[in-house]
Amino acid sequence: MGNERCVKMHDLVRDMALRITTGTPRFLVKAGVRLMEPPNVQEWNKDPEKVSLMENWGLQLPYPLQMSPPKCPILTTFLLSNCCITSIPEGFFKHIHALKILDLSRNPIMSLPISIANLKNLTALLLGECQNLEKVPSLSKLKFLKELDLHATNIKQVRHGMENLSKLKYLNLNHVELDEIPIGILSNLSCLQNLIIGEMLIRGEELHGLKKLEILKGTFYDLQSFNIDVQSLHYQEEPRENVIHVGEKGCRNAIYSRKYIELCGCDFYINQIMLPPNIEELCIEECYLHCREEDLLFSKFIKVPLPTFASLKFLYIHRCKNIKKLFSANCMPANLQGLWVTECDELEEIIASSSVELEKRAMVPVEFCFLQLKGLVLKKLPELKSICSVDRVVVCDSLDYISVANCLKLKRMPLYLSHLHNFQPSPSLSLSVYIEPREWWESVEWYHPDTKSLLKPFLSLL
Repeated sequence: MGNERCVKMHDLVRDMALRITTGTPRFLVKAGVRLMEPPNVQEWNKDPEKVSLMENWGLQLPYPLQMSPPKCPILTTFLLSNCCITSIPEGFFKHIHALKILDLSRNPIMSLPISIANLKNLTALLLGECQNLEKVPSLSKLKFLKELDLHATNIKQVRHGMENLSKLKYLNLNHVELDEIPIGILSNLSCLQNLIIGEMLIRGEELHGLKKLEILKGTFYDLQSFNIDVQSLHYQEEPRENVIHVGEKGCRNAIYSRKYIELCGCDFYINQIMLPPNIEELCIEECYLHCREEDLLFSKFIKVPLPTFASLKFLYIHRCKNIKKLFSANCMPANLQGLWVTECDELEEIIASSSVELEKRAMVPVEFCFLQLKGLVLKKLPELKSICSVDRVVVCDSLDYISVANCLKLKRMPLYLSHLHNFQPSPSLSLSVYIEPREWWESVEWYHPDTKSLLKPFLSLL
């Protein structure tokens, strides 16, 4: 089932539920029973309030040729998802004025009858995964519509009138053929709580009026547009979930958190980027830094309030150019659970110390604590010389995955794996170590002299 949520019900329980609902309110349920045509007139005449004909893969709607359209004056819910319906006659919804929820998702229909626009009581219109659906009638009359799902359809334009859906709370336009939503539509949907538009481009100023937004998944034109959106969060409660891409379209396959931001193919300038509060996952891919040699990625280019950095759990930096150093000693994501740094040809240091700091500090080991770090990947970093300065050590109490590949100038591993040293290797210890090449493993020095021998049972030389 993938990521879909479902509930499996025993046949006996289902039969009992259907018997209970034969009274008031009346349910007409013929889901997944291989119907080839809709129920007969006698069944419709019993005035059902809720009808489910979903999962009947051969179902067709032969109105008005063979029979009259259903007359259900009190019908509020009509579920027709995944029935292989190819077309819906124009008069099919003529006598269903009270309808509130209409689910036509996962059907190969190419168009909808114009009469859908007259279902003025509709609160939910679900058309997701109707992959042949190319256009939708004007929805401007649906003043009570709260949920509109058009994801994975073939829609190529947003019809005029969508800006009139003032009560809309949920809008899903993910994986559609649209490049962008016309200016002025989103800004009028002031009740929006969930906005899911995937790779479709949005402008930060369009989101200023969305004070109730809880979930945001979309792509911003550029860093300037993204920063406008971040600034607007200072005046409202932040979304509790977001998946945001900035710059060139792209998306990582694995997203581990509810607050993810990807910066892809962007040019970074000093103090240009502002991160939203409580970000949990950050991916920086194929970006270029316009900087001096001593400039650090974090604090110089990316403004990172301490509460924001404290919430960061996963950090990916991949194929970025002209980046020499990542963090300073006083600006680090101490609660990281995973750090991936790969194919950054100019990177020299992970945690940098300034010359002033080195002069002031006595040569006594100082600890950096990453107590929640579980995964560390350093791959194809030809200029990487140090993780931190010689007199410092990185304490990793939870590290269970280490991968170092083709970092030949890295001569010292300052990691102290306290769980490894305190409990000694045992079959119950979960630890994986991948190293390439073998010569690097044999020559590298560890902070603790026993670390290399203790890691041997978990070692894979690639």
